[in-house]
Amino acid sequence: MASSPEPPHFPIVPMKVTAGDLPRGDHWVYEIKWDGMRIVAHLQDDEVRLQSSNGLDVTASFPDLGALAELAEGYDGLVLDGEVVAFADRRPSFGTLQQRMHVSDPAEAARRAVATPVVYVIFDLLWLDGHDTTTLPLNDRRTLLERLVDVGPAWRLCEQHAGDPDGLLEIVTANELEGLVAKRVDSVYQPGRRSPGWVKVKPRKRQEFVVGGWLSNRAQRGVGLGSLILGYHDDRGLRFASSAGSGLTRSAIEEWQRVLTEHDGCPFVDRPTILRDGRSLHWCQPDHVVEIAFGEWPAGQQLRHPVVIGRRTDKDPLEVRRES
Repeated sequence: MASSPEPPHFPIVPMKVTAGDLPRGDHWVYEIKWDGMRIVAHLQDDEVRLQSSNGLDVTASFPDLGALAELAEGYDGLVLDGEVVAFADRRPSFGTLQQRMHVSDPAEAARRAVATPVVYVIFDLLWLDGHDTTTLPLNDRRTLLERLVDVGPAWRLCEQHAGDPDGLLEIVTANELEGLVAKRVDSVYQPGRRSPGWVKVKPRKRQEFVVGGWLSNRAQRGVGLGSLILGYHDDRGLRFASSAGSGLTRSAIEEWQRVLTEHDGCPFVDRPTILRDGRSLHWCQPDHVVEIAFGEWPAGQQLRHPVVIGRRTDKDPLEVRRES
C-alpha cells in the first residue's frame, strides 16, 4: 500500500465497469450486481460523508448510514465503495430506493429512513489508515475488507463467488435480479476509468438514457406526460434511441413533469421521426437521466419492449453512451 498523509479528496470518481459477455477462468470472481445506487463512503474522525457516482454529496439522504463511522474506529479513516440497496418483498428494488434518493430535508430523510430502510453493500476499499489501497490487486483489497467489515445494522459485505459463473447467472435470472459483475482477481482500482477488469453481465439488457423530450398521454387528450423520449451521447452529440412509457407510475409521472424543463428546439443531432398518434410532442433540456430495461436494441432501430425503471440523479447525462 502506498502511504498517504491525507485521505483522498471528496469526491472520488468511482471505477466503472464494461458491458460484455460472461468471462470465465480461475482469474475471475463474481458478485451480484445490486439494483441500487453506487455510493463512495468517506469515513474520517467519526464523520461519514456519502457521495454518488457523479460526485454529489448525498449524506443527508441516508442518515441511517451514519453508523458506518464505527467501521473506522481505531483507524485514521477509511474510504469504501459499494451500493445502497432498498428491498421490497425481500428483493432489491430500485423503485423502492427512489423514495430515499432525492430527499435532502433532514427531518424527512429521518422519517423515510424508518419507513424505508436501506443496506450499504460494500464491495471495495480505496483508502485505509493513511494508505492508498487502490494500487493493490483486488484479492488483497478483498482480504483487507473481510478483516474490517462485519454485518452491521445497515451494511454488509458483498458476497464474492469463484467458479461456476453460469450456475450463478441462472440463479440471478430465475430471481429476476439485475445481473453479475465479473472481476479479475489481479485488477487494481482505477478511479474514473471504465476497466475491462470489471465486466457487467445482465440477463435482460438495462442501461441509462438521457431524456430529450416527452409525449403526452393519449388517455388525457394531450394533457400530461405519457412517455419519455430517450437518447444517448456519441461523438456527434445526443442521438435518439426510442421512447418509453411502460413502467411509469403516477408518482413518477408527477416527478418527471416537475423536473423536466421544456426546450424550444430538438436537442437531438438528427431530429427523430416519432409516431405521435395525436399526442403532443415536447422537447426538453437534456439534463436528466432515466434507467430503462429492454429486450433488444438492433443496429439502426429503436429499443424493443422498453420499460422505465426509474430516474437516476446519480448519473451524469454527458456520460451516457450506448452500451449494447
